[in-house]
Amino acid sequence: QVQLVESGGGLVQAGGSLRLSCAASGGTFSMYAMGWFRQAPGKEREFVAGINWNGGSTYFADSEKGRFTISRDNAKNTVYLQMNSLKPEDTAVYYCAAKVLVVSTHPNEYEYWGQGTQVTVSS
Repeated sequence: QVQLVESGGGLVQAGGSLRLSCAASGGTFSMYAMGWFRQAPGKEREFVAGINWNGGSTYFADSEKGRFTISRDNAKNTVYLQMNSLKPEDTAVYYCAAKVLVVSTHPNEYEYWGQGTQVTVSS
């Protein structure tokens, strides 16, 4: 059983940056691909970024390419999402999730989820 805890959310002005962290425990972190998803009020949960088990491959939603980066530190059992040039439409609850080995953009394929962290971008 893997437990995931996100942190780093908050309120930021448009154009600003935030770095989200997701700390994992209870499993072999290095065997899991990690994904970041977000959900805004009244909208479905959507894929933001993902990183494979060894960090060798990363994936981003089109709207995040060039603004967000994802990285992981398997020694610290932590995955990061660096978000730059934030826009009001990035406002959402951000979740990290884990699935074995390779990234998927489909939330239903992830086995473990964190509780989420709120990101609010003011205009």
